[in-house]
Amino acid sequence: MSYSAVGPDPSAPAGDRRRNAVTLLLVLGMAVALAVRIVVSPMLMDRMVTYTEEGGAFYEKLHFGTYLIFLMLPLALFSQPFGLKGEEIGRFKALLWYCLAILALVVVLFVSGRPGSSVFLIDTYLVAGAAGLIVLALGRDARRLLAEFVLLILIVSAVIGIGEALTQRRLLPYDLVELTFRPLGLSEHPLALGALCATAVGFVALTQWRIWVRVAAIFVLFVGCAASGARFALLLTIAEILVLLVFLPWPRLSQRQARRAKALVLLATLVGGTIMIGLLAGTGLLSRFGDTLFDENFYARLTVYQVFSMVGWQELLFGMPPADLLALVNEKLNLPFIESAQVVIGLTFGIPLALVFTWIFGWIMLRLLRGAPLAAWIGTATFVLAALSNNTLSAKQPMMTIIFVLLLALAIPRQNVGQD
Repeated sequence: MSYSAVGPDPSAPAGDRRRNAVTLLLVLGMAVALAVRIVVSPMLMDRMVTYTEEGGAFYEKLHFGTYLIFLMLPLALFSQPFGLKGEEIGRFKALLWYCLAILALVVVLFVSGRPGSSVFLIDTYLVAGAAGLIVLALGRDARRLLAEFVLLILIVSAVIGIGEALTQRRLLPYDLVELTFRPLGLSEHPLALGALCATAVGFVALTQWRIWVRVAAIFVLFVGCAASGARFALLLTIAEILVLLVFLPWPRLSQRQARRAKALVLLATLVGGTIMIGLLAGTGLLSRFGDTLFDENFYARLTVYQVFSMVGWQELLFGMPPADLLALVNEKLNLPFIESAQVVIGLTFGIPLALVFTWIFGWIMLRLLRGAPLAAWIGTATFVLAALSNNTLSAKQPMMTIIFVLLLALAIPRQNVGQD
């Protein structure tokens, strides 16, 4: 069974019109939920509730967008019948098992006295599974529409970030003090802006937009990533664009024609990219590349691993409260933050539970990528590499929800392409 994602068809039977109207309302509701989860930053949340600060009620630790997505889940699953075909059935089952596994981890952490870590799992990982179930239930047209809406938010975020870099003024509040100005766009941190731009590039290539629209979108995302000052994300974006150009198949061309066309486009991209990098450097958007990648921030990400030698076997096996871990890093290593998901997850979950979590994360990502087009693998690999360079995977961020929606909507397994 399939539903229209654009509204009721007057010529359709009354039952179909009602189903299409319900689907349209669900799509609009999910779009609002995703927009709130992506755009409302933790610092905005902290102005209304005790979201990231110590203290406060348990319910204040969950994002408003998380509540909206959880509210949409029963509405999407039970307000009308939905049909799944082929690989969609396997993906739906995998998401159910993933949500149950994350829920089990939440219970274990909560019972063991680490509610802070359990809230993080709900707000980052469980909500991503719920969003995945919703978009699967809404049908292929609706999920593609939602994915394009998410990409549009990321493109707008890049545009805002570019404007912020040029005007030296931010749109959203940002309380952290930095030595140099870095834009946020619609994200919660400059590094998050860079990671979101880098991730979006691969999935823009999977859309059905006109080729010039995709090229323009990738160009904007590239400049937005450069403006963010996220150096590693920018290098990943450059590599991602080159890999997409070289390895993606070009339809309606013979192998010989495709090779010639790719060579010409690659040459033009390298020349144009060199010119563009010069222009970006001239406008100051590449100021953070004045130093090498191996600067104070790089060594801080290596230094933080010393904390593993500063805790006892009980903390290594059973974990410790996130506040205690941060206090230890502040006091012993003189680092204000922990820019490493591996350290946070390893020492707040405990090594055994962290390994279980890592297996769950790797399993669901590979499961969602099974049979997916190459561009989806490239975009996801870019996301994972960018996320592992900071604390994206251990913070209450919307990145996992975004990647789940994009994978389920745009990374359509090849055997499912063309099915209605």
